[in-house]
Amino acid sequence: MQIQTHTQVIGITSGRNGVGKTTVSVNLAVALHNMGYEVMILDANPSESNALTALGAECLFNLGHFISGEKNLKDIIFVRHYGIKLIDGAKTIESMTTLNPDQATRALQQFSDLEESLDFLIIDLPPGTDPSVLSFMACTGRRLLVIRGDKEGLADAYAMVKILCSDFQLDRIYIIVNAAKTAQEAQNLFNHLNNVSTKFLNRELHYLGCIKQDELIVEASKNNKAVTEFAPTSQAAHDIRHLALSTSELERKEYAEGGLGHFVQRIIHLHDLKTS
Repeated sequence: MQIQTHTQVIGITSGRNGVGKTTVSVNLAVALHNMGYEVMILDANPSESNALTALGAECLFNLGHFISGEKNLKDIIFVRHYGIKLIDGAKTIESMTTLNPDQATRALQQFSDLEESLDFLIIDLPPGTDPSVLSFMACTGRRLLVIRGDKEGLADAYAMVKILCSDFQLDRIYIIVNAAKTAQEAQNLFNHLNNVSTKFLNRELHYLGCIKQDELIVEASKNNKAVTEFAPTSQAAHDIRHLALSTSELERKEYAEGGLGHFVQRIIHLHDLKTS
C-alpha cells in the first residue's frame, strides 16, 4: 500500500435526500481504515449529525467549540471503535468562512498539524444545490457525487454537476451509483449522466463504482454499524471494499492542490469571495 504524503480531502454529497450519501461516506471511511489508512470524517450536515448517528457516536464537542477558542482541534476529535476519527461540524462549518485573522491563523495551523498523521479526510456534506454546499465541495480535492437510478435523482444530480462545472469550473467529479440492481444498470446510469454532461457542459465525469442493492447494508445502518463489520461476506461489503480500493488508487492530488492546509485556506478565502 502506498501511504499518502499529504491528506486527501474528499467531499461526498448527492443531489437530494434519501440517496444514501452518508451510508457511502461512513462505509467508505471504515473500508479505507481497514486497508491501513488513517481516516477522519467531518460531519457537515447542518440539521442532523448524520455520519455520527450512522456510527452510533456522539461527540461532546463540535467545530464551534474550536472556532470560539474554547477547545483545541485535537480536543474535539472523537475516535470511534473502528479507529475512525470524527469531527462534528454540524451547524458551524460555514462559520469557518467568517474567521478573523487570528482565528484563521489558528485554524490553518492546527488543521495542518494533522497532515502527517491523516491519509483521508472525508467530508459528509448535505445534499442539494445550496450555494454553501457547493462552495465547500469546490474546496475539496476530490468530489464524489452519489446517485440513484430514478429520473428525479438523475435530474438533481445533473443540476449539481452543472453548477459545479459552470459556476466553479471544476473537473474530476466522480460518480458513485448506489442501490443499483446490477453492475450493468449502474454503468448505464453513469453513461447517461456522463453523456448529458459531455454534450451540454463539455465536461467528462468519472465513474468510481457502484453499491448494488443489498438489504444487509440497510440492516447494518439500523444497527449503527459498517456493513463490512455487520455482514463482511455480503454483496454490499464486497462493493464497499472495491469502492475503497478504487478511491485509494485515484491519482494523488499535487500538494499545491491538496492537503488539509490548502483545504482550510480555500474555505477561509470563501469569505473574501462573498464580500468582494
